[in-house]
Amino acid sequence: MKLSQDAPAVALIGGTGLERLPPEWQVDRLTVRTPYGDAAVLDVRLGDTRLRLVPRHGEAHHLLPHRVNYHANIAAIVQSGIRRVYATNAVGSLRPDIAPGTLLALDDFIDMTRARPISFLDHPASGEPPVRHADLSTPYCPEMRQALLGAAERAGIALRHAGTYVCVDGPRYESPAEVRMFGSWGGDVVGMTGIPEVVFAREAGLCYSAVAIVTNLGAGLGSSPLLHGAVEQQMAGAARRVLELIAAATRILPAEPQCPCAKSAGPPAQSTPEPRRSGD
Repeated sequence: MKLSQDAPAVALIGGTGLERLPPEWQVDRLTVRTPYGDAAVLDVRLGDTRLRLVPRHGEAHHLLPHRVNYHANIAAIVQSGIRRVYATNAVGSLRPDIAPGTLLALDDFIDMTRARPISFLDHPASGEPPVRHADLSTPYCPEMRQALLGAAERAGIALRHAGTYVCVDGPRYESPAEVRMFGSWGGDVVGMTGIPEVVFAREAGLCYSAVAIVTNLGAGLGSSPLLHGAVEQQMAGAARRVLELIAAATRILPAEPQCPCAKSAGPPAQSTPEPRRSGD
């Protein structure tokens, strides 16, 4: 798969708080038509760094986690000819020593979802799915994770080297008993959107790495009630730092992936013509 001449090398799937970019980022709005529906996409630039941003919940943050069109978001990236994806996840902490404001480079996950599509390959728009079984022994691209860690060290940004992400359906927050259980299983943080995204990326042959931003302590670990407004406020304070980190990581990635991600995927992704600009 060759990168379209007009497409950036890296996509970013932005979660809560990444819908509103700092004013210094130049933005061009696109609409990508996929077999699974349209995806809103932003072509963004900061200096010599260019990314294609997919607002996971829509530009107006109007989609609840279980209503996100994960198929269309991943397909939009594939159709642009992009092979690498960074993602952000606003999460709750499952451990008292992981405080709000902490950033983690995720390296593993536990899937506790019950009402999500389970495979990128299995969708009515795709026809009969092939019999493929993606290897997720290393769910998050090691090469992209290493670039994140290197960029954080150079910039003096505190970034935990690993973290296990527990994904739940939402949209409710977890109970104290669930938080205790997930922590006892080895989970570090809990969120509502990392699955099936990381799985779909692997099945589509994409390299995928995620930064988790801790916005609150899980239920029972703190005294304050869990409110989405507080999550948004915490993310607003971290958004610029996370964008700068991902932009810096993008600049130090090798030109061609040297990781095993595509080899452990499903069928190879194929590029299609570039998306149309909004209003075209």
